[in-house]
Parts: sequence; C-alpha cells; structure tokens
Amino acid sequence: MGETIEALVDAGKASAGPPLGPSLGPTGVNVKDVVDEINSKTKEMAGMQVPVKIKIDDKKGFTIDIGTPPASSLIKQVLGIEKGSGEAGSVVAADMTLDQAITVAKQKGPGLTGGNIKAMTSEILGVAKSMGLSCEGKDPKEIQASIKSGSLDDRF
Repeated sequence: MGETIEALVDAGKASAGPPLGPSLGPTGVNVKDVVDEINSKTKEMAGMQVPVKIKIDDKKGFTIDIGTPPASSLIKQVLGIEKGSGEAGSVVAADMTLDQAITVAKQKGPGLTGGNIKAMTSEILGVAKSMGLSCEGKDPKEIQASIKSGSLDDRF
C-alpha cells in the first residue's frame, strides 16, 4: 500500500534533517534522492515554505507532489517584505495594490475556496488584513466590500 509523508519545507533548501529525515528514515527510501528531487522541483520558489507530499510505494519508490506556498508567503514575496505586522490592526506593515492581490490569488489558485477570481482575491485580502497590511491605502475589509458590491469589477 505504501505510505504518505507530508511536510512544510524551505523551497530549494530541503535537507535530511527535520522535518524530512526523521519521517523518511524509517520508510527505507533513499532520503538523499527525495531531498534532491524536492530541491530541484522547488528551487524557483526559494525563500518560501512549500508543502510537499511524498508518496512511498512498497518497493521503496516515491513520487513527490509540491503544493502551493501559503498565501502569506506569496504576499510577502510580491511585496518584497520579510514579515507582516506583529500588531495587525494597529501597525501597518506594508501597502499592497489590488493588482498585487489579484496576482497572488492567481498564483494560489486551486488552493483557495473562492469560485472565481473576485472571491479568491477577497480571500487574499483577508490574509493581508491578518498580516497587518493595507490595500491601496485602505483597510483590506473596505476593498473586500467594494469587490462584493461590484464597484471594482472593471479591475478584474
């Protein structure tokens, strides 16, 4: 039947140490081969944490599925910031444009629950709010309300 191991790794920098090594060791699979393949598949996402799913078959073969980085990592990459505000709601860490939010929504795509790009962008704005970000100088909730009302339809 095999086994499946899921982990969050630094893109392009996976190693035989935690969290992969201790999980993979008992399976008998070649840990170095797994780590090398993960790093090869994630090198273009460097600087972000990426979810990986390693499926190990009964013959010690494996397949690797790379997930989409968390929305917060994509937002930080688009904005060029290292972290959000430690005091969301009172301290604004950075300002993002609606176009940047749309870009992140497209990158995250299937990982979001929204049925269309407007709904997915609204989800990204929710993450931005929790990170202490503003959108075009406003509270992300104001932009979400404008999206819902249809007054920003020309931007999509």
